[in-house]
Amino acid sequence: MHPFFSWLRSFLPAPLTVSRREIWLGVLGAGLGVFGAEWLSHLALGELNPWFIAPMGASAVLLFAVPASPLAQPWSIVGGNLVSALVGVMCAQLLGHTGLAAGAAGALAIAAMFALRCLHPPGGAVALTAVLGGPAVGKLGYSYALWPVAGNSALLLLLALLFNNLLQRRYPHQPVPPPHPHHTADLPPSARLGFSKEDLDAALGARGELLDISPDDLEEILTRAQVLASRRRWGTVQCGDIMSRDVVSIGPRDSVDEAWASLARHKVKALPVTQADGTLAGIVSLHDFFIAHSAPDPRKMPVMSTARHVEDIMTRKVRVARPEQLMVDLVGLFSDGGLHHMPVVDAQNKVVGMITQSDVVAALFKTGSTV
Repeated sequence: MHPFFSWLRSFLPAPLTVSRREIWLGVLGAGLGVFGAEWLSHLALGELNPWFIAPMGASAVLLFAVPASPLAQPWSIVGGNLVSALVGVMCAQLLGHTGLAAGAAGALAIAAMFALRCLHPPGGAVALTAVLGGPAVGKLGYSYALWPVAGNSALLLLLALLFNNLLQRRYPHQPVPPPHPHHTADLPPSARLGFSKEDLDAALGARGELLDISPDDLEEILTRAQVLASRRRWGTVQCGDIMSRDVVSIGPRDSVDEAWASLARHKVKALPVTQADGTLAGIVSLHDFFIAHSAPDPRKMPVMSTARHVEDIMTRKVRVARPEQLMVDLVGLFSDGGLHHMPVVDAQNKVVGMITQSDVVAALFKTGSTV
């Protein structure tokens, strides 16, 4: 394709990957947010103009439609709008209500927001409003920065906090910490190969331009992309293909001594606990023999449980897999989730197999070597 036509294609709108739910939440939230903030402003100031300013509509787009954006976080809206208002008033008082003052206000507002790490695009409109907003805005002087700007921003932020958190959207947006059951300084196993956070920071630094996504979110997206690629590579391997079928189990009323002897005899670290009809009742592992279900005292050495029956020490809440489940779905649980073994049950909750970390490692090695 000719470069000119390729350039023209860049004007076409990019496809959206957002879900319908997020679209409707953004629409509903922005409407409620602007209406609520305007109503509260009017309630507080009555007919004193201006009690509400137009740039809040642009802020609402960010806070409700793209709450994960770094430009939509609390410090961005409050700090960005406030400093932009102060800059706009200063330019208006020094240069008058002129086009020169408007240009200077927009440029200096952006510089100030970058310096204070509170970049918020509607801040540019806030600065222009201070210069070109007419006599009512000009009469307010520097108090314009406190009300309506800071007041409107705080009200809109409050409504965004309520709306987004009630609907279980992370706001303020924070990265989800990766699971690390051992509570050590080591990276999770899945993060020890491939790109690191330092690699990502270096790549973003080399790019040099601001991206409207946090490095933590970008890292999470890239990690998920790796998981999807692995799913495509190993997507045909099911749990039923790699599980142990000759499962050694124990009954809930069997003695603890019998369970311990079975673990030692078969050299395994856990036994599924099954009822007489084979349905899963729980699981008993090595630590169940020493650590009570209540939190142990870290100052004392664990002692052997005095319980007599397996049902008294077993773990009743068990994470299970199905034979038809894809093996790749379990990799994260075994690598970063801290699991070492997982019973495989059928539709009637009867134990049909057992999967361990060793099974997953062997399967990944074998399938990887044949690709």
